[in-house]
Amino acid sequence: MKYWLIKSEPFKYSWKALLKDATTHWDGVRNYAARNFMMQMQAGDQLFFYHSNEGKEIVGIAEVSKTYYKDPTTDDDAWVMVDVIPKRSFTHPVSLVDIKKVEKLSQMVLLKNSRLSVQPVLKKEWDIIVALSEGKPVV
Repeated sequence: MKYWLIKSEPFKYSWKALLKDATTHWDGVRNYAARNFMMQMQAGDQLFFYHSNEGKEIVGIAEVSKTYYKDPTTDDDAWVMVDVIPKRSFTHPVSLVDIKKVEKLSQMVLLKNSRLSVQPVLKKEWDIIVALSEGKPVV
């Protein structure tokens, strides 16, 4: 299993919308690096759901439910999408400000390439963020 972070602006598609819908297509990605990461995703991989621009925080965990396939929102065969389902909401969303405070997270792609809408997360980074979401101290 691999770990990822996906971003969405809440006014376009929010965590609450995913909870309501129970599943969605992660479409509209038009960055080759992000697309390449989506093409590596497997069913069962875990995803942090990050609200970008407004909120700037990880608000929950989703899961890849269907591996990549052609994105029908474009005629260009270069673009793909995956299907995702919500797994659980965070009691304590983890803000970008909080992430920047943790030295062990200083190399996260989120901090190094903040514009990338789909990105990998290392297992040790995943564990730290989950602990933060549960209000646990990071050691």
